[in-house]
Amino acid sequence: MVTGSSVPVGSGATGSIATTLAAAIEWWREAGVDGDFTELPQDWLAEALPTPAAAALAQPIEAKPAPKIGGPMASWPDNLVQFAAWWQEEPTLAQAGLHRVPPYGPRKAPLMVLVAMPEEADRETLLSGKAGHFLSAMLAAKGLSRDQIYLASVLPARTKLPDWEALASAGLGAVLAHHIALAAPQRVLVFGRGGISTLLGNGWAQTAASLGNFNHESVTVPLMVAVDLEALLASPGLKSGFWNRWLEWTGTPQQ
Repeated sequence: MVTGSSVPVGSGATGSIATTLAAAIEWWREAGVDGDFTELPQDWLAEALPTPAAAALAQPIEAKPAPKIGGPMASWPDNLVQFAAWWQEEPTLAQAGLHRVPPYGPRKAPLMVLVAMPEEADRETLLSGKAGHFLSAMLAAKGLSRDQIYLASVLPARTKLPDWEALASAGLGAVLAHHIALAAPQRVLVFGRGGISTLLGNGWAQTAASLGNFNHESVTVPLMVAVDLEALLASPGLKSGFWNRWLEWTGTPQQ
């Protein structure tokens, strides 16, 4: 339908009205006009009002906060036996499907050794590979055996490239502090300065020489932080420096 325009029909045009209209429409089509037009103004820039469904979709979706590692602190175990079982089952501690290795050793041990995570070959016990053999030799040189110490990992399962800052924000540092408090060792030796130290937070005091104290709920325990065992194995220089600090920390005269 064409409105607001005159139809150019020649003076000699004859025929019915239908024929005349058909001819007029054909004329406009050949002129390039193939739609209806109106002379009423249109506001083409006006935004259409959103429907309720569209408005709901436009609302930003708030991401749910990630659950705190370990869950509510009130539900954490209050003794080492229960803690070891919880360590194997608590879903927030490790991804599903990863093999977990429990800590072991007596409470109030003369030394607690902390590593970042199990070795790749670990199944039943921690540090069953080369790093573990090096630790056993180091302990033997100080008159200690693996059975006398408390050995634990910060992560229950081996994890590729753990994001230590994210883990600290998620509460892993509090779990670690609780673990140490339950173990109640006389000393704490940490292997993993680059990663584990991120979790230490305000409860730890370290000097430039990586000697300090673990402070938690009015309990203070001497603490030493070193690079990870794999790095010590690969570098005689690091190994020598560690041994000298170890002797200083334990009050053993250097020979």
